Amino acid sequence: MASLDKPPLATTTVKWRFPDMHPEGRKYVLVALAVTLLGTWMISNVLFWPLLGVTAWVVTFFRDPVRTTPQGEDLIIAPADGLITMIERMPVPRELAGENGLGDAPLVRVSIFMSVFDVHINRTPIAGTIRQVVYISGKFLNADLDKASEENERQHIVVEGKDGRRVGFTQIAGLLARRILGFVKPGDMVATGQRVGLIRFGSRVDVFLPNDVACQVCLGQRSVAGETVLGRVGGTVPTGIAQ
Repeated sequence: MASLDKPPLATTTVKWRFPDMHPEGRKYVLVALAVTLLGTWMISNVLFWPLLGVTAWVVTFFRDPVRTTPQGEDLIIAPADGLITMIERMPVPRELAGENGLGDAPLVRVSIFMSVFDVHINRTPIAGTIRQVVYISGKFLNADLDKASEENERQHIVVEGKDGRRVGFTQIAGLLARRILGFVKPGDMVATGQRVGLIRFGSRVDVFLPNDVACQVCLGQRSVAGETVLGRVGGTVPTGIAQ
């Protein structure tokens, strides 16, 4: 008589491994190693372990972990790892405004602050076509300050989904950041959660949610790029989140 038992569960296990490092970080790791060796040789052996610790931090800073992105055309996914520091309806930056951008009406802005310990690879919040990439040189104020969005080095990106909905986000360099690297250009097709850029050494990302999108995160929450649901089309705003 055939067994009616359910088939056994899969026994394959998943082992933790350190995330891969983005190629952009290799030259910085080499520089850090060189400083470690030279500092130890020319100054003092006491410097070896502190400098090696700095080298290890550089390796972890440029880590590029694999992410599993939630599927759904009604979802807006977080483009950055970090702390949700601001959720407020704000005027759209002039670089993102206009009929070719996000329009002229104020939108809900969600700000994600990335410390020097967060992953700094940024990802697109929706699938679609890159419509705008606008880079602006500027200052290097603390990225947690509101005026950093208007005065710091920054890069604006607009993505248009196949339904015509546009989502804009801004990469903002911080106090220690000195370069914003973009991986996409206007006309590129991107999938939700695809890597679109990198900010070096502490920064912030502002996301502008369309008016038909309800914010799904709250102040003080930590987001994970490519995984955390930041907004939902036609959804309801969770208790405690003002828009």
